[in-house]
Amino acid sequence: MPEFVPIELPENPKLASNIAHFTRALRRAGLPIGSGRLIDAIRAVEAAGFTSKNDFFWTLHACFVSRPEQRAVFSQVFRLYWRDPRYLEHMMAAMLPAVRGVQEDRVSHAAEKRAAEALLDGAEALDAPQEEEEGGTKIEVDASLTMSAEEKLKSLDFEQMSTAEMVQAKIMLARMTLPIDPLASRRTKMSTLGRIDPARTLRASMRSGGDLRELKYKNPKIRYPNLVVLCDISGSMSQYSRAVLHFVHAVSNAKGAGWAKVFAFTFGTRLTNISRHLRHRDVDSALKAAGAEAQDWEGGTRIGECLENFNKKWSRRVLGPGAFVLLITDGLDRDDPNALSKQMERLHLSARRLVWVNPLLRWDEFAPKARGIAAMLPHVDSFRAGHSIASLQELANVISRRDDVGERDRLLRMRGQ
Repeated sequence: MPEFVPIELPENPKLASNIAHFTRALRRAGLPIGSGRLIDAIRAVEAAGFTSKNDFFWTLHACFVSRPEQRAVFSQVFRLYWRDPRYLEHMMAAMLPAVRGVQEDRVSHAAEKRAAEALLDGAEALDAPQEEEEGGTKIEVDASLTMSAEEKLKSLDFEQMSTAEMVQAKIMLARMTLPIDPLASRRTKMSTLGRIDPARTLRASMRSGGDLRELKYKNPKIRYPNLVVLCDISGSMSQYSRAVLHFVHAVSNAKGAGWAKVFAFTFGTRLTNISRHLRHRDVDSALKAAGAEAQDWEGGTRIGECLENFNKKWSRRVLGPGAFVLLITDGLDRDDPNALSKQMERLHLSARRLVWVNPLLRWDEFAPKARGIAAMLPHVDSFRAGHSIASLQELANVISRRDDVGERDRLLRMRGQ
């Protein structure tokens, strides 16, 4: 039997407002909770009573948790919010692991950071003055000439971001999408309008004694391509690859983006398939599992060898008709450039479009002087930067355009000089 812990109530209880604040924290942590569930939770607590923490936990759990992956986030937010005597220390330790404190020797749970972010964000929002009054008159501040922090963050390089800025950047990346236009298939389907279907029209006329009474129509079927992401996790790419994988996780779990399936691979000194981990809806759990499987984080780079492994073992499995490939790497490879060029050519021929995302393109003086970059560049359809949120948003806007080449042609001309 679980141990029932009585909860001390204050002299002037404000349970309804506390539940509402707790609900807002859960919503910021990623749980889809509306006002209807908040009302149900208050009524459920009123009906079940408030005699033990255990009963209170499961009452709110029944009202707010609807999927298995939401349990960890709910448990962490509940533990930190509801009368934990050191909840602020727990939150600060989860947000800033380098700070010496109560959690110095303890490994944080996957959902604990999201819970801490949600509660700290709520505390800051409550403490921040919403308006100032003087003599009963509201004072409004004109901020029309100031650049928003979000716009500044979009153009900031991932490698130059502080810990707090990276936290905000990951939240913005989680809201981004990578929409793709559907592909027209040669196969057709029945339709009320479109091209005339002679076969169905003749079959229908035979049922009426050969009289042509009604025309039948058909239209091409619509299909969506696969997205295959090959992400470099070597030492020179570690900060960028972590940010990009947050973006890939959001794309993998986005509904209505258009992709049939999303496959993700990491490579440094070896190729690792992390597709099944990114399908987990909790981003912290997904990237933790992916990092545990990819043992070559921040190691060396063997792009040609890893691409050869992909072409031999995975290309036929994941590169369906019309597949798009995102290759995310700086291209700094010391192996044989001829072998790398051969594998890039094979990958290019297997995909509908091959888009190379390179964070080094952020430099205005960038030139394809490295042997690996020079060997890879002729075999891509588009060459784009991937060092900031703005560059990834621009990629999302142009990925469906067949005429988009990015900086490829300019750099090829520079390479030929």
